[in-house]
This record gives sequence, C-alpha cells and structure tokens, in this order.
Amino acid sequence: MKLYSDEELAELLDLEIFHQISAAADQLSMECYVVGGYVRDIFLERPSNDIDVVVVGSGIAVAEELKRIVGRKAHLSVFKNFGTAQVKFRQKGKEYEVEFVGARKESYSHDSRKPVVENGTLEDDQNRRDFTINAMAICLNRHRFGELVDPFNGLADLEDGIIATPLEPDVTFSDDPLRMMRCVRFATQLNFQIEEETFVALERMADRVRIVSGERIKDELNKIILAPHPSIGFDYLQRTGLLQLILPELAALDVVEQKNGRAHKNNFYHTLEVLENVAAKSDNLWLRWAALMHDIGKTRSKRWDPAVGWTFHNHNLIGAKMVPQIFRRLMLPMDMKMKYVQKLVDLHMRPIAIADDEVTDSAVRRLMNDAGEDIDDLMTLCEADITSKNEVRKKLFLENFRMVREKLADLKAKDYVRLLQPVIDGNEIMELFHLKPSREVGVLKQFLKDAVLDNKVENEREPLMQLLLEKAREMGLISV
Repeated sequence: MKLYSDEELAELLDLEIFHQISAAADQLSMECYVVGGYVRDIFLERPSNDIDVVVVGSGIAVAEELKRIVGRKAHLSVFKNFGTAQVKFRQKGKEYEVEFVGARKESYSHDSRKPVVENGTLEDDQNRRDFTINAMAICLNRHRFGELVDPFNGLADLEDGIIATPLEPDVTFSDDPLRMMRCVRFATQLNFQIEEETFVALERMADRVRIVSGERIKDELNKIILAPHPSIGFDYLQRTGLLQLILPELAALDVVEQKNGRAHKNNFYHTLEVLENVAAKSDNLWLRWAALMHDIGKTRSKRWDPAVGWTFHNHNLIGAKMVPQIFRRLMLPMDMKMKYVQKLVDLHMRPIAIADDEVTDSAVRRLMNDAGEDIDDLMTLCEADITSKNEVRKKLFLENFRMVREKLADLKAKDYVRLLQPVIDGNEIMELFHLKPSREVGVLKQFLKDAVLDNKVENEREPLMQLLLEKAREMGLISV
C-alpha cells in the first residue's frame, strides 16, 4: 500500500477521462466524486478501469453531459428507475466503464434488501457504504480536484489491513445482509483482518443472510474461492456461523470424534488445506469447487469399526450424489460444470488407492478411461489431498503418484482414446449374433472393454473376435 497527498492524488487522476468528468460536473455546477473500489485500489496500487462516480445532484445529467463532451465513441445507458447511468468508451487504448449515481441516503425494512432511497449529501452517501475502505471519495471538481474525503478513516484501516463498517456493524449488516458475505470476501481477497466489533456483529447477525438470494451468495462464494488464499474466507464463514446457513454440508465436517482413545482428523480443516493446495496449482474455479466438496460425504459415511477405528467407506460416492443438490440450492450451473465437479468427487479416491498399492498398467488404464479428459485435474486434486503430517508416508504417496502420471503420459502418447475403446462395438455385436439392444449386448461390450483395459489382448480385431466368440458360446448365444 502507498499513501498519497491530495496533490499526488491529483497527479494520479491527471487523465483525460477524469478531466472530462470534471468538466461535465462543473458545467452543471454539481459536486462530483470518484468513490469506492477505484479509490481503494489507487492506494493498493491495483489497476482498475471501472470507475464509480457520485454526484451531489443528478448523476444521469452528468453522464449525459460527459457523453456530449466525449462524442460519438461513447455509449450511454440510462437506468431511470435506479437513478443511475453508465458511460462506456475507449480512450488511449483503454476501455473505460463509468457508473454515475446521485448522492443518496437509504433506509431499509427488516425483511428486504431493497432500500427506500432519497436524494442526499456526500456524507449521506458515504454513510450508506459497506466498509470504511470503500467509503473514501476523491473530488473531481476543478477547484478541489484530487481532494480526499475520508470521514471514517478508511485510509488508516487500509494501511492496517482491517475490514470495518462506517456505521455500527449491526446496522450495516441488518440493512443489507449481503454485506456480511462481502465482508468475508474482501478480507479473503485482500488478506485483511475483520475488525473485532465487526466480526462479533457477523456472528450476531448471521441469521439475516437467509433473506439474501442464492444467486448473490453464489457470486460472493465464487469470488472467495477464486482468491489467492480461499481458506481465509471459509475459516471466517465457519467461525461466524454463516457457513452453517449457506453450505451446511461443509460446515458439518468441522468435528472431531474420539472413541477408545482414537480420534479422526478434522475433515473441515483438512478440506481447507486441500483447497489451498489446489489454489496454489490452478485458477480453475470448478477444480477448486471439487476440492471444497471432495469430502462432504464423510459426515454421512462415518462409522466406528473396533478393528480399524473410524472409517468413511464410500464417502466419495455419497459426496458425488450430494453435489447436484448443493449446486441446485446455490444456483450454480447444472450443466457440464456440475458434472465435472461430481466426477472428480466420485473419482478422487481412485488414484490414492492405486498409489497405496502396486501401480499397475491395468489400474491406470481404467482410471484414464473413467476420468477421460479430466484426468490431469483429477491427479492435481488427489495430490493436493495428501496432507499427512507423516512425511515418510506423504513422500511415498507422491512418488507413487509420479509413477501414475508417467503411465498416464505414456497412454496419452499412444492415443489412449483409440487404445481404450474396443474396435468391435455394440452395433457389430448385435449384427453378428442377431440381437436387439439388450442385457446380453451390454455384457458382451463390457467383457471386451474389460479385456482391453486389463491389457489381456491387444485392441485388435482378430484377438478380440476370438474372445468374443468364446464368451458368446459360454452365454449360449451360439452353438458349440
């Protein structure tokens, strides 16, 4: 972070676009300020082309005047119902999107996130902002150009790495409960601490998140998951009680049971460790979702076996069945993205089982057949899942995973799709034995596929046909 004087801020804003906004506001004799994320990101030295402007007066009028000044290359959109306007244009190789709104004050009813809006002052507008670091404003009028207006010491909070609310946090969160999710999201993205009173208010007000739509919660969750260190956000969500309300299946993993002196690990914090490991390797949102959900079946599958201790048999299958329910509830896409996550949750134990035993060609071929194009992502997830504190065991698993990857690379080099699909297909089987689609056809197809996957014969017509005829005789489809 870097601190700037008003004079230095004026130099940083010495761009044609800001002088044009200034000219538009001065022409109409209205106060005009750049606010919110753009101001925050100036001090964080993060580039941004999305500019939010507050006008003490009509934001739409200033937007229309800016459009007139910029000319035909600017595109103006007006949203009269909301009292806002947007101007998009390209200038000196950069795309700009400027949002204009009139300064306003808001009041809320208890059961809605939609406020009653009235015209207000800059102070009113800053009061309604979610966090102090987003409540700073820089004046764009010519006679005060570059002057920072920071009534809530947002700059100090930015310097100290703190997320706090401008007003009493209970008021801020009660007015708009989505701000609770945004609070956790900003803390995660910026790696900031949530101020103590604000954190306590999150715990106290958590239940208010129930009135927030799944769509908005999903958007914030995705931003948390895509942060450099997403575990920060999920730890906050769990400790404040928010996670229990939005993703109870994950929250339920935060338990350690002990019996006869034997305890299982905390699967919630194990999951966060796996998520961090995946995040270090990939920005793929859906692979990160798979990491987050890979063990959600453990709560339902947990059993005590006196012979071996705690077990979680088939937690991968149970978890895979839970994925569509969770995606539907959170309004996540129910398309191939969901199926991808479901597949990885289902298969995530397979490479571990292979690596825990002798790494055979047959097992690797079957794994590649089932994972298909997602095999590399599956391996990334499984390697991330090795969080054992036993360094010897961890090293052994990772070495075996390296061998699995070598065999996978060899299969890929040999065109694995062609190698793993028998050259004799179902249509030929039906024609050969005068069959209609039936269980017998499925049995014969699977028999040939198993033979190919187990490398019993080469995937060539003659040896496969010999096997097929033998199996057909055994099934009574042809006479001996």
